Amino acid sequence: MRRITHALAALALASAALTTAAAGTADAADGSWAGCPYGAVCVYPQNQDPASSPSEVYWSYGAHRLNNQYGNHWVLNNQSGGAHAHLCRGSNGTDCVYDIAAQNGVWYDLGPINSITLDRP
Repeated sequence: MRRITHALAALALASAALTTAAAGTADAADGSWAGCPYGAVCVYPQNQDPASSPSEVYWSYGAHRLNNQYGNHWVLNNQSGGAHAHLCRGSNGTDCVYDIAAQNGVWYDLGPINSITLDRP
């Protein structure tokens, strides 16, 4: 009986590992990162980790105003080709205070931040 229990436990563990590996492969295949689509910059809800869905997704280059974003947020730059994102105090992409390189993220207090820029490499 003990062997059967161990065999079932091993089978369950192997099945869970394969499911996790398959999910990781699907995530990597489409280029998304923690729910942030490939080519985008994502802001996650206040005090939430990137396992949650992003509350804001930005696709186009240039400045994007932030509205009602206070406290700490994850900001992920899932752009390609060395494109950067900047956190800026000015509402139109001015007075930028933090640079996020492509394929990087930051946990940042967005209270004083009024815009995010997506910049070509």
